[in-house]
Amino acid sequence: MRLLPLTRRGAFCLAGALALPRGSAAEPGPGRFASLAYHEVGEDGRERHYSISESMLVQHLSFLRQDGWRFVGLDEILAARDGRRPLPGKAVLLSFDDGYDDYYTRVMPLLSAFRAPAVFALVTSWMETPPGGSFDYGGQPMPRGALMSWAQARAMQSGGFCEFASHSHDLHRGVPANPQGNVQPAAVTRIWDGARYETDAEWTRRIESDLARASAILARELGRRPRSLVWPYGRYNMEAVGIARRLGMPVTLTLDPGPARVDRPDRINRLLTMADPRAADIARMMRFDAPVRERVLHVDLDHVHDDDPAQAARNLDALIERVARLGPSHVYLQAFADPDGDGVAEALYFPNRHLPMRADLFNRVAWQIASRAGAQVFAWMPVLAFRIPAVADRVLSVRGGAPAPDPDQYHRLSPFSPRARAVIGEIYEDLAKHAAFAGLLFHDDAVLTDFEDASAPALAAYRAAGLPGDVAAIRADPALMARWTAFKTQALIGFTQELAERARRWRAPLATARNLFARPVLEPAAEAWFAQSLPAFLAAYDRTAIMAMPYMEQARDPDAFLRDLFARVAATPGGVEGTVFELQAVDWRHRPARPVPAARLRAQMRLLQRLGAHHMGWYPDDFVAGAPDAATMLDVISARSFPFRR
Repeated sequence: MRLLPLTRRGAFCLAGALALPRGSAAEPGPGRFASLAYHEVGEDGRERHYSISESMLVQHLSFLRQDGWRFVGLDEILAARDGRRPLPGKAVLLSFDDGYDDYYTRVMPLLSAFRAPAVFALVTSWMETPPGGSFDYGGQPMPRGALMSWAQARAMQSGGFCEFASHSHDLHRGVPANPQGNVQPAAVTRIWDGARYETDAEWTRRIESDLARASAILARELGRRPRSLVWPYGRYNMEAVGIARRLGMPVTLTLDPGPARVDRPDRINRLLTMADPRAADIARMMRFDAPVRERVLHVDLDHVHDDDPAQAARNLDALIERVARLGPSHVYLQAFADPDGDGVAEALYFPNRHLPMRADLFNRVAWQIASRAGAQVFAWMPVLAFRIPAVADRVLSVRGGAPAPDPDQYHRLSPFSPRARAVIGEIYEDLAKHAAFAGLLFHDDAVLTDFEDASAPALAAYRAAGLPGDVAAIRADPALMARWTAFKTQALIGFTQELAERARRWRAPLATARNLFARPVLEPAAEAWFAQSLPAFLAAYDRTAIMAMPYMEQARDPDAFLRDLFARVAATPGGVEGTVFELQAVDWRHRPARPVPAARLRAQMRLLQRLGAHHMGWYPDDFVAGAPDAATMLDVISARSFPFRR
């Protein structure tokens, strides 16, 4: 392939430059920078590009320079991290994945012309393919000639603007992820071999061996080991980040959204360019202020499961088809088994160390929702409500006098018990090891009443915090009661954050949401009855999922209830942006429970929209019966811009 002279590009650069967007006020913020991820840079004139055409890349670089962005490389980022030299206010890192040959013929001359450094990620197993051979790329054979040669890579490196990163040796592929046959990214998936899952030790050896091999090949061919790793498909976990660091790659690049952080070069966020985005599209992306409006279906996995595999498959198809039709942005998906509806986990839908597995189902369903219906999946999990025979430390109440479990509350393990915390943490780790999902929804079981917790571990925690180790003494003193309430609220938040971190060890990034009862929002004094607080939740979680359920709360006027609830949320800093209003699709006051009419539910969502709510959804969604009616609800639940085009 020959290099195109820059004068040839001038013919389309002038027209492109005239069409550049006006300068923007975009800036990532203190300690932040932007990072763009490119793939194939294709020839002009083709109908559509996987990533970008050459002329459009010229427009991107021209816009960035015109708009005041400064091109930086890893040297500048690491210098800023170490406090040696700050980054400019509008710094941008360019990266190009997979090692296409057009990086040598098209990209390298442009980087030289714009004086722009960039990171190029190579998959060494692909690069080692013999001339004339082919390699597997997403299930399709790709000729070796589509990639740059090692000689071209050395020439690019010697030019001073191109730094090469590892893109793994053989992790840019899918591997069997469950008994049902789903194939998921190799770097973060426990391989199912037909009889069992890969163990922790086997997974670690596989990842270490692969990344070490890639580094050795890059060192052999380019004369230096890479100091950065670009995760295949952007998928990683914190254990893998640690492995990369131990192998001499303290910098890793992801496909997480948002600006990258100088203080966190081990996980550099990148904006993915796809389908030939215009310079105006890049300008919008780099403002990092796109409006977010989340629409949520909250789904019981119990209704997918069936002892008859054929019926379970039909149930799954019904769920996927419904999610695809309705188009929500998120699905909160039950990961624990609760067939008796008491809210307590006695079994789980994923392999784990402590409870029976009702079926190996969660990963299968979560992956199908994400890959076939395009929604982000949050794993809905209890915080305390696990029935584990080996753990005896339960939440105890003094409401009846002597400490005892409250029969009107969930069966809960004490959050102050080291044994309970360890076991629950291991359950969350096992979930993250065996399933692909985007976030965690913490169940509404994480409550402590104004009579709880009187267990021995809890009393010890109170004493350590400077409170009396006696619930009656605390309740007798209003000042102590206020301190105790705040302590319990923060203790539950701290435990959920610990659980999220344990899950992130094996699955990252993970967003968090937590269910919040309406009463602590409507009556702030009710924090004492729940150990829940809207301001505290907003500070701790990405989303607070308020149970905006007027019938459950016995509201005489449901619309007035919703107006009051929204007003309280709106009056709280960050409330509207951080709150998901979860409406009820079933009225549990009746026996049997009755569906809320779809027209009524739609009117309630429209009311919240008019008031200014950003995020909303409903629970439960009966995908088997098709309730609430999809045609009635489509325009209020769909996150698509034009839902009726589908």
